[in-house]
Amino acid sequence: MSLQTDIVFVKALRSNAELIAQLPAGDVYNTTIALPDEDLNNAEVPYIIVSFDGMNNQDFTKDNSFDGLTDMVTIGIEIAAKSRPQLAELAIMVRDTIRDYFRQHAADQEDEDYELIPNSYQCTAQPVQYDSLKPCYWQQLVFTCDTNVD
Repeated sequence: MSLQTDIVFVKALRSNAELIAQLPAGDVYNTTIALPDEDLNNAEVPYIIVSFDGMNNQDFTKDNSFDGLTDMVTIGIEIAAKSRPQLAELAIMVRDTIRDYFRQHAADQEDEDYELIPNSYQCTAQPVQYDSLKPCYWQQLVFTCDTNVD
């Protein structure tokens, strides 16, 4: 299920009505903002984009040398906002929402999201940046997830 990990991150973020209400699009984007190039710079802020940023297969054994049992998946979450305080508020909401959603849905093996939720993750944050052309403040949160291959 590791190649679908971004989908459960999007689902987790969409579950927070307070977070979604703050986004002019009323939704979280997956992979990109699907607009023509000339409109992309005009995407209204704030917005959140979840992306699947790659994976590495791990846990090879002498009996299983072609494909290991776990994958380390990298999920990026780009957050753009009108002000630095708004960016911080959204980033905190994103982290809290993901953590709470995963805790809630990882406890029940009958839950439809159980297989998609990582076994664990580490969260890091890239530097806060400013895009003067948009204009907006933005930051990417990076989740390195330990997932099952199947």
